[in-house]
Parts: sequence; C-alpha cells; structure tokens
Amino acid sequence: MAIYYTFKEGFTGFKRARLSTIISIFTMTISLLLLGLFVIIYTNANSMIQSFRDKVEMEVFLSADVTDSSAQAFEGQFRSMNGITGIAFISKDQAARIFKKEFGEDINSVLDFNPLPASFKLHLSPEYRNSDSAKVIHDALMKIDGVDDVLYRKALLEILDRRVKTFVGASAAIGITLLIAAIFLVSNTIRLTIYSKRKIITTMKLVGATRGFIRMPFLIEGMLQGLIGGGLAAGLIYGIIFLARQFVGNDLAEFFSVDLYFYGILIVIGIFLGLIGSGWSVKRFISEKIVI
Repeated sequence: MAIYYTFKEGFTGFKRARLSTIISIFTMTISLLLLGLFVIIYTNANSMIQSFRDKVEMEVFLSADVTDSSAQAFEGQFRSMNGITGIAFISKDQAARIFKKEFGEDINSVLDFNPLPASFKLHLSPEYRNSDSAKVIHDALMKIDGVDDVLYRKALLEILDRRVKTFVGASAAIGITLLIAAIFLVSNTIRLTIYSKRKIITTMKLVGATRGFIRMPFLIEGMLQGLIGGGLAAGLIYGIIFLARQFVGNDLAEFFSVDLYFYGILIVIGIFLGLIGSGWSVKRFISEKIVI
C-alpha cells in the first residue's frame, strides 16, 4: 500500500503544481541540451583533430646511389624502431610513375635518366603522432647510413599540439561550468516545485510520517521530470544533428554524427539530475521545524 501511495503521489505531483513542474522540466531540458551539445562538439572536434594526426606519416628518402634491390635492407632497421607500425616501399620506378601522374611529364624522357630516389613511407603508432615523439623518430632515422632526408608534417603536428592543449583546457573549464550550472538550475527550480507543496509536507510530518516516506514521492517526481527533460533534450539534439547533416558535404557528415547510446546517457543524466535536485530540495523542507 505504501509503495502504491508513493508512486501515485509521485505521478499526481504533476497535476498539483503544473506551472512549476513545466518550468522545472523546461530548465532541465535547456540545461541538458547545452550540456549535450557541448559534449558532441568536443567529441567531434577531438575526432577531427585525431583524423589529422592519422594522416601524418614520414617519408624516408634514400641516397641516390642506393639501388632498389639494396634498399630492401633498410626495411628491417625501420621495423625494429619503436613507434613505426607500417612500412611501404616506393621504388625508383614507382617514384617516376607518381611524378608523371602528378606533373604530366615522364622524368626519364626529360632527363634521359631517373634521378628520383627510392623511399619508404612510414606510418606512426598513435602515441607517436605528436611533435616531440615524431622528432625523436626523425632524428633516429637521419642517423642511419644511406638515408638522405626524412620529411613529415612537422609544422602541422606542432600546431595541433599547441591547439589541443588550449582546446582541452578550455573544454574542461566550459564542461565543468555547464555541469555545475545545470545542477544549480535544476536544483533551484525543483525547489520551487517542492515549495509549492510545503503544506503537504507539513501535514505528513504532523501525522507522523517518516522522512523516507515523505521524501520518496518527491524523488520519484524529480526523476520523472528528469526523464521527460532528458527525453526532450535528446529529441532536440537528434533534430539539430539531422538538420546539420543536410547542410554539410559527405566528407564532413561523419563529424555530425552521434551514437544512439549517447541519447540514452543523456536521459539517464536527466533522471540523475532530477533525483539529486529533488533530494537536496526536499531535505530542507523536511528538516524545518513545525510551527503551529
């Protein structure tokens, strides 16, 4: 009977204070919407930065006197180095074909010989795709006899490293601020809802109801508000993402995507905020002394 009453009161609380309940749900929806959009922007921006890092590779050019057959001996040395996960050999003939494809000229017919050196393209492991680690590999490669030059996008890595530090720091500050603001707004809005029902709390205390019995309907009501607010925020974000994908090209569409479980997490966060907000708010009214 107590369980039935608890859930009944939790659901009927919407009818008793409709305006304050609507305000509470609206506040929670906006808070979760802002928080959710921030997480999406941060996640997709981080993925975009990572995609730039994934494209960074080193090209090792061998000396002109190194033939294609002798160049194969360098592969073993490269594979033994830390941070190198993939190796692709480009022979002198392959280099000539690449030159012709890009510039439209046959290097052999222009110079009567092929001056292009054999080379290797090295793919770096994720933890080495930063300026400091890449420089360590670069310096080690330059010490190998027969290696003429090593090229990689050093400037890009340095820019990414500097920007990522700033981006992560700013994102952490914004994320924490939004979370605290969401908790504060939701808690205070729910407090207004519970304040409108303070007479019910006083009556229940007068008849000897326990704190847990008084608190439970408000906790359920707060969770329901969080469920609705989280669901509305998830729906709005889904609509925003859907519209955004219509106005960007196919190349950028992948950066405007959200996994389905994210919407579930957003709803769970809404329920949690409703639970915490209602718990903090009702505690104050339960602790107040009854004045007759």
